[in-house]
Amino acid sequence: MPELPEVETVKRGLSAAMEGAHIKKLELRRGDLRFPFPEDFEGQVSGRTIIGLGRRAKYLLIDLDSGKTIISHLGMSGSFRIEAGSASGTPGDFHYERSKDERHDHAIFHLEGKDGPRRVIYNDPRRFGFMDIADRSELQNNPFLFALGPEPTGNELSAAYLAERFAGKAQPLKGALLDQKTIAGLGNIYVSEALWRAHLMPTRAAGTLVTKTGRPKEPLNLLVASIRDVIADAIKAGGSSLRDHIQTDGSLGYFQHAFSVYDREGHPCRTPGCGGTVSRIVQAGRSTFYCPVCQK
Repeated sequence: MPELPEVETVKRGLSAAMEGAHIKKLELRRGDLRFPFPEDFEGQVSGRTIIGLGRRAKYLLIDLDSGKTIISHLGMSGSFRIEAGSASGTPGDFHYERSKDERHDHAIFHLEGKDGPRRVIYNDPRRFGFMDIADRSELQNNPFLFALGPEPTGNELSAAYLAERFAGKAQPLKGALLDQKTIAGLGNIYVSEALWRAHLMPTRAAGTLVTKTGRPKEPLNLLVASIRDVIADAIKAGGSSLRDHIQTDGSLGYFQHAFSVYDREGHPCRTPGCGGTVSRIVQAGRSTFYCPVCQK
């Protein structure tokens, strides 16, 4: 599933094509994705102007001049494709190939912008993605957004905050970090990467990073810094495992982000002087990659 850096990459890739554009028509080719489309979704969107694109955790936010915001989640296989004339491009190629099969084109934004007409097409073979629409002033109460924790790059994420969340917890660190109520948008790939950078075992109890008086121990300070750094590096690189990709106007390139442990089972650990080998275990049905030598 796409993680925060990939969604941020998609947002940036779509901004030039969508921001300021007039939606001549929203075309829905089916009644649902993971969930049914909102009632009169086409009517609420068609004829509006897009005033901005944003992101909250793994959700893409499309702000309209009506005061409404489209909330979009890519699910497992969703992607947006930009078509202008005979040219097309897919912002944010991911770890696995994204579909361009027109049979899976489920929602099409027909746009008119300063550079002429174009189409932004949502394609989703597995249909695990979804779209919702809500008043922008009420986004904090939307059922998809209201319980989310702080962003991993925001000022609210601190060692003191995590110490409060982790105190007394026997839950493994990886599971605690994947809880979207604790940190919004942090997923399987980047939890593995952050724990490797912080030299912390994914199976270690979260509570062991907190003192008896509830203060963060030094490894928790390092973990917060590692989370911030790995997300920032991935966003800078254009998301995870992105192949060289040029946007339709030739100006936007995405380059592969090299993982240190994720999907590197059996390869040497990249920690200088470690000498360990990356291992894989399964936690809560998901693969975890780590170094058994330098992660404690």
